[in-house]
Amino acid sequence: MKFIKMEGLGNDYIYMDLFEESLDNININTLSKRLSDRHFGIGSDGLVIIGPSDAADCKMRMFNSDGSESEMCGNAVRCVAKIMYDKGIHLNGAITVETLAGIILTKIIENSSQRAVVEVLMGVPCLNAKDIPTTLEVEKIVAYPIKIGDETLYMTCVSMGNPHCVIFVDEITDSMVHNLGSVIETNPVFQDRCNVEFVKILDRSNMEMRVWERGAGETLACGTGASAALVAGVLNHLTDRHAKISLLGGTIDVSWLEDGNIKMVGPAVIVFKGEIVL
Repeated sequence: MKFIKMEGLGNDYIYMDLFEESLDNININTLSKRLSDRHFGIGSDGLVIIGPSDAADCKMRMFNSDGSESEMCGNAVRCVAKIMYDKGIHLNGAITVETLAGIILTKIIENSSQRAVVEVLMGVPCLNAKDIPTTLEVEKIVAYPIKIGDETLYMTCVSMGNPHCVIFVDEITDSMVHNLGSVIETNPVFQDRCNVEFVKILDRSNMEMRVWERGAGETLACGTGASAALVAGVLNHLTDRHAKISLLGGTIDVSWLEDGNIKMVGPAVIVFKGEIVL
């Protein structure tokens, strides 16, 4: 089976093209766990399957390194856009991608053999507590206290097609991300678990972020998480509606447009191509 290893700000996935090949009779959840292993597999944050769609230019399914399937990934959808563009499936650089979070609109801004810069309309953020989903009996979750052990944190929750819990802090530490991330991810208030973003505000147009991704642990970047962080920054009156967000893997540009959509601009990079026996 042929594959492409790609990364977006260090958030790396294995991409398989089902326009050309088949995964019939293969358990994709198990396959993702096997291939994502950084010692016994190819090594990645997960597996992305690209195939035909009746509603868009292609359909994307995204599986985490633990085998669970996620609704959407902002870094992965940029890489899917480059793959489709290189295949010649686009309209003046525009590619529509069907995901479990809906149809995502992408556009290639720059492209070379290895690297593209891609603009993505991530959709309108969902702020309704029940739809994120959470069990909290409130309309919106903004600076809401959550007690973890002896510590009280204040979370703002957003869905970008997948659930996010954003926590603003003065400084982001390894201990905070690694010890609190998994605890918050699996807190029973989140029925489907959640992604956890720890965010430090630098000024109204710049912030730093580290992310504990649902099903993958800490990753170098998260596009939906960066989108959620900007929304949370605006809701908490900490940022303007456009900001640059610095992650461990690089910086991404995010805007909350007046029509409600989140626009993200960032890279999609081919690391290598290969073939593996399944």
